[in-house]
Amino acid sequence: DARAEVRAFHRQLCETTVLDPACGSGNFLYVALELMKRLEGEVIALLRDLGEEQGALSLAGHTVDPHQFLGLELNPWAAAVAELVLWIGYLQWHFRTHGKASPAEPVLRDFRTIENRDAVLDWESRSERRDATGALVTRWDGAGTVEHPVTGERVPDPQARTQVWDYRKPRPAKWPEARFIVGNPPFIGAARMRDALGDGYTEALWQAYPKMPRSADLVMFWWEKAALAARLHKPGKGAKKSGGTRRFGLITTNSLRQTFNRRVLEPHLSDPKTPLSLIFAIPDHPWVDAGEGAAVRIAMTVAEAGRREGRLFTVAAEDKGSEEAEGRRVDFNMDPGTIFANLRTGADVAGAVALRANEGLGSRGVQLIGAGFIVTPEQAHALGLGTVPGLERHIRHYRNGRDLTASPRDVMVIDLFGLTEADVRRRFPAVYQHVLDNVKPERDQNNRDSYKRNWWIHGEPRKDMRPVLEGLPRYIATVETTKHRTCQFLGAETLPDNMLIAIGLDDAAQLAILSSRFHVIWALKAGGTLEDRPRYNKSLCFDPFPFPETSDTQKTHLRALGEDLDAHRKARQAEHPKLTLTGMYNVLEKLRTGERIEGRDREVYDQGLISVLRDLHDQIDAATAEAYGWPATLTDDAILQNLVTLNRTRAVEEARGEI
Repeated sequence: DARAEVRAFHRQLCETTVLDPACGSGNFLYVALELMKRLEGEVIALLRDLGEEQGALSLAGHTVDPHQFLGLELNPWAAAVAELVLWIGYLQWHFRTHGKASPAEPVLRDFRTIENRDAVLDWESRSERRDATGALVTRWDGAGTVEHPVTGERVPDPQARTQVWDYRKPRPAKWPEARFIVGNPPFIGAARMRDALGDGYTEALWQAYPKMPRSADLVMFWWEKAALAARLHKPGKGAKKSGGTRRFGLITTNSLRQTFNRRVLEPHLSDPKTPLSLIFAIPDHPWVDAGEGAAVRIAMTVAEAGRREGRLFTVAAEDKGSEEAEGRRVDFNMDPGTIFANLRTGADVAGAVALRANEGLGSRGVQLIGAGFIVTPEQAHALGLGTVPGLERHIRHYRNGRDLTASPRDVMVIDLFGLTEADVRRRFPAVYQHVLDNVKPERDQNNRDSYKRNWWIHGEPRKDMRPVLEGLPRYIATVETTKHRTCQFLGAETLPDNMLIAIGLDDAAQLAILSSRFHVIWALKAGGTLEDRPRYNKSLCFDPFPFPETSDTQKTHLRALGEDLDAHRKARQAEHPKLTLTGMYNVLEKLRTGERIEGRDREVYDQGLISVLRDLHDQIDAATAEAYGWPATLTDDAILQNLVTLNRTRAVEEARGEI
């Protein structure tokens, strides 16, 4: 009976298929074959232990071989190599196991398991795109730049053109059915897809996958298809074979945790009928491309159908070793539990919903799409600032992330939102000429038609942000991607860059709450990371954040602390122009952990009065805890759980109309 059970397992092993839908020259499939052959070796050894002396011979004619390993690859050379690589692996195993004995004839068989085709897109036909006159449509392909004759900046080379193709009836490509899916699909960010793949292909891809967010990276199309295959899995018993994909495991960029990619995971993980579960994940792992020599950060995810707990591994330490070393030592911390779409365990911060109380208050700043909008104060005055009536509304102070965390550049920005081209030419002719010379040439090369047509206006002028800030003497700003989560006031005369999150609140009590440990912990958990820097996404970090209900006394106390915090940092930086916010909080972090403060850190400590800064934050944390009605000694996990619970309570209240 035991031998029969082992033989049944072996038959199942020999029918198990593995698909790599971006297989390249077959590396992942080669490793899968090697591991399955090792497992087969354990089967043979166990049969011998069970008294079957001829264990290996008894399995003759039925063995793990390359027909079980399926691949899709767009590059024809790599596809041809992949199948050969599998046979090399198979023959290596054979000679290690059987010595010089030749394998059964024929030695190599053409199983045609590696398909040379597109893995995500199929279409009926393809033709060259032509305009209304019948002329071929081409586009800049990102291959080259030239020096602009006026500004001297590098701009797209108009001669570097490539053909644009139209795809008729685009549809998702079909994958062969496989028990397991593994792979390392191509890393191309959403912003680069048009340049890397072409306008026609990118548009066809979006048409074929209407539910996919257009902000999702290319690798997420593979994740989506693998997830759909896994959700079809139906476990079988006895003679009934299981169907669908049992598990899939993919390597992606670590931006998988970002909002624009997380939207692909969330519907699969939260589906009430056929949910997926992440059973293994590493959110941020080093990855070195041996060929390119490029070091990037990647994420690994393994998923299967059903409600399951998983194991989340986070990198605790890395030992890069010498440059000649092929690998590096990585030590992990492991947390069991439900893994959420942001690749974290614990409180379900990712499941928190946006609150109507916060609706519309937060926004990214403007995105210029044209460096020529930025001017120095001297240039601004030469263009008429201070002498031409009304121009003060259209040339404003400008701040980006580095201006807030490091040293301000003291630049201004031309902001012509709300004006037509004719308005600008008539009212501000000098400004019109400046933008015509310094912005329009760059915009003319842009692929987006709206950027070309409205060349005198910022590419993303954030029209929804403007009425929120209108009439406020100041607003709260935080840098989208930064090491330390800090909030500060900016004056109404300052226009925020798109790397800032502007929040339409001018009350220092709310600045204090957003500067508290409670909000910082929430933002770190809810937001993603860019490389190793936390990222503040307003729809995840601000919109769902439940502010405490404060009494008048509590609000007055928090307001005073918020004013003191903002004034203290600005006063220290005004007195010491080289003192940066990042430097101050680096030293504050060391002070809290008990590290020695010496050298340059001591200078920052003295200039920034860092003990005073710590005391202000400690008072803010205590006052915020009192406003929530929670102990000031709560752990980080307890704070997150309390905030998630409060978010759900508020959502129920708001559904009843209590905002």
